[in-house]
Amino acid sequence: MFDTKRLTTLPDAPGVYLMKGNGGDVLYVGKAKNLRKRVRSYFSKGGESRYHIRFLVGRVADIDVIVTDTEKEALLLENTLIKEHRPRYNLDLRDDKTYFSLRLDMNEEFPRLTIVRRPARDGARYFGPYSSASAAREVLKQLYKLFPLRHYPLETCRRRRRPCLFYQLRQCAAPCHGLISGEDYQSLAEGAALFLAGKNSDLTRLYRQRMAAAAADERYEDAARYRDLIRAIEVTVEKQKMVAGDGDTDVVGFFRDATDLSVSILFYRGGRLMGSRNYLLDWEMDDAEGLSSFLSGYFNRDVVIPDEILIPFTVDDTDPLGELLTERRGKKTVLRHPVRGTKAELVRLAARNAEAYLREKREKDSGMEQVLGELKEKLHLANLPRRIECYDISTIQGRYSVGSRVRFQNGAPDKAGYRRYRIRTVPGTDDFAMMHEVLSRRFRDGHGGVDRPDLIVIDGGMGQLNVLTAILEELGLHGIDAVSLAKSRVERNMPDNEVVRSDERVFLPGRRNPVVLRQNGAPLLLLARIRDEAHRFAITYHQKLRGKGSIRSILEGIPGIGEKRKRELLKHFGSIRALREADREQLAAVPSVSPALADTIWKSLRGEEPEAP
Repeated sequence: MFDTKRLTTLPDAPGVYLMKGNGGDVLYVGKAKNLRKRVRSYFSKGGESRYHIRFLVGRVADIDVIVTDTEKEALLLENTLIKEHRPRYNLDLRDDKTYFSLRLDMNEEFPRLTIVRRPARDGARYFGPYSSASAAREVLKQLYKLFPLRHYPLETCRRRRRPCLFYQLRQCAAPCHGLISGEDYQSLAEGAALFLAGKNSDLTRLYRQRMAAAAADERYEDAARYRDLIRAIEVTVEKQKMVAGDGDTDVVGFFRDATDLSVSILFYRGGRLMGSRNYLLDWEMDDAEGLSSFLSGYFNRDVVIPDEILIPFTVDDTDPLGELLTERRGKKTVLRHPVRGTKAELVRLAARNAEAYLREKREKDSGMEQVLGELKEKLHLANLPRRIECYDISTIQGRYSVGSRVRFQNGAPDKAGYRRYRIRTVPGTDDFAMMHEVLSRRFRDGHGGVDRPDLIVIDGGMGQLNVLTAILEELGLHGIDAVSLAKSRVERNMPDNEVVRSDERVFLPGRRNPVVLRQNGAPLLLLARIRDEAHRFAITYHQKLRGKGSIRSILEGIPGIGEKRKRELLKHFGSIRALREADREQLAAVPSVSPALADTIWKSLRGEEPEAP
């Protein structure tokens, strides 16, 4: 139990406090403008009505404090310590989906747009976020029609003997082949950046000026090109409505219900709504502290930082967080709590989104709980299968053999639990032995520990299931359910000469006959989805290794080519076709390849016998 007499000795200064349990484990990390005042509030005489805080305080055995010079330093230190200790009572920001951004580096020779998962602090410009890679690709598809920037890496483009198909479609200006000047290409890149930033009025004003200048110089083709660009831009944006000014704004919505805290962020770019991002958090502490922790945790990640962040109420560290984001972004970023007008209405809209997301999530979880309950009942499982793992093997004649593990938590993919295994000890095509190796490696350290699944699914029939149950018995792993899922088979009905497909079957340990679940029922569809995901994950890894191995195999036996040069050639050319099509000069462009070695490689790839040294 914590000695409250220590509270009077705490410093009256900004800093970070770490609440620890009896074993020294960190339960909670917080920041404060005044450490003594903030920590004492947890142990006030009136007591704390919220059960979550009472439970936390009851477990605190010791409190460490670290004094900082400023609130901003406390904010930085808090994020660092949360990442290091992962306290159970701090917010755990888990996204509802993966988001993407468009990257444009104006310092490149010919700037190119690429899709990235996480913005980096590398001096490039980032636009987004987009809710999926397909959404980002759709934006690129439309953008290339207006601004024909290059599609591929410059080295790849220059290796081609002629411009690619996108040049023929007028969606690439072919700078790699000198078909556009550097100045004109830079103008296209700047136009794309302005368009993505939503500064269409600035863009059309700039192009009108250039159109007038070109007409004055009697460069009528250039003037017509700018005229067409202006028309295309106006047609593209005429139906979009500007609602949040002409800058970039993130609007934070906040909704509290019992123990759950739902947060929704609406992304406005150039005044237009681009998308949203949602979080569902387990949090019972003070709302202001929860919002503050969320903001510092979210914007401490690799995300696009906007000009303005609208929040539903003020928090203590608004100013230091704004200063910190300004430093990271290199431009001014402000946090505001609007109380009236359009921006206040946007905050209320974000709050409604947060509430709707919480209700939708609860309804979905309730439906999945029913599916998992039905699965437990139909398959006579000992546990409700909240955490399900599935394993699969992929190989071709014993070469490049790999295994995969996928994990589903409450019916949804848990990507943190995905693993790939390169088969090390099994020669040939013994699938049973390969599965034995994969499962043994999965459970050999600590028998799975707290990471144990409730149910393991194996792709296959009774033989694969016997391997699984034998390993579980061998390792003393009791209390884990196991089943195998056999794919449906195509059969021919001989009397009618009709082709039919059999049902998917589930095999259980100790039972000879399989269980046939309702074929379109939710339990079987869930198992099939997990099985198919494990197969996809395994075969993707297998194909990746096979592709690398194919390039390495054609280089075997060439004098002067060792493992290091194989890796460099693989990285430089990326495919067998590109390597075979490369001429001597392109091969010699690889840093470790001399002109003489390039000639040897070139001849060997064409079946010519290289000269003896």
